[in-house]
Amino acid sequence: MLRAVEEVEDDPAAGRADLAGVEPGDLVIGLAASGRTPYVIGALAAATEVGAATVLISANPQSEYRDSVDVNVALNTGPEVIAGSTRMKAGTAQKLALNAFSTAVMIRLGRTYSNLMVHVAATNDKLRGRLIRVLVQATGLSESVCTQALEDSDGEVKTALVVLLTGSPVKASRDALAAAHGVVRDAISAVDTAHPVEGH
Repeated sequence: MLRAVEEVEDDPAAGRADLAGVEPGDLVIGLAASGRTPYVIGALAAATEVGAATVLISANPQSEYRDSVDVNVALNTGPEVIAGSTRMKAGTAQKLALNAFSTAVMIRLGRTYSNLMVHVAATNDKLRGRLIRVLVQATGLSESVCTQALEDSDGEVKTALVVLLTGSPVKASRDALAAAHGVVRDAISAVDTAHPVEGH
């Protein structure tokens, strides 16, 4: 936290050691602006050896390791404004790539509905207010109706959303979500929509 430890990036064995526990079916993403940082390359090699999928995100389209991973993401950011300061363009580009990846993962895992984050626990007043606004935006129903649905669903915003959009009881909505692995859109398709909420 307070003092940089620069030499660790030159240790491929440390990268390998830190990958202990990775298994086939896992995904390991290595970040290396240069595309050749020994620690990162050691970790990716260890992942490959155990059958994990690998991704290298770098700012070097000509990285000599680009063919040793399953997916090579080469962000051609060009020279830095201050030579050698890869925390600027290269680091920012890598962060954007990770943001895009994590957003895609959230969508695939069913953590969103449309462009709304719905996999949130209402653990405080601020979050409860946010979730009610999400329900209002997603359904077009009044704040009071959405508040009641969230309360009836024990603060489970996905369950409340299915209830509000289909008119299905809480238990049936919860069961549909479980069967749909938490994907709201799939749960909505699965429940009985014969009795929609009045006014929706």
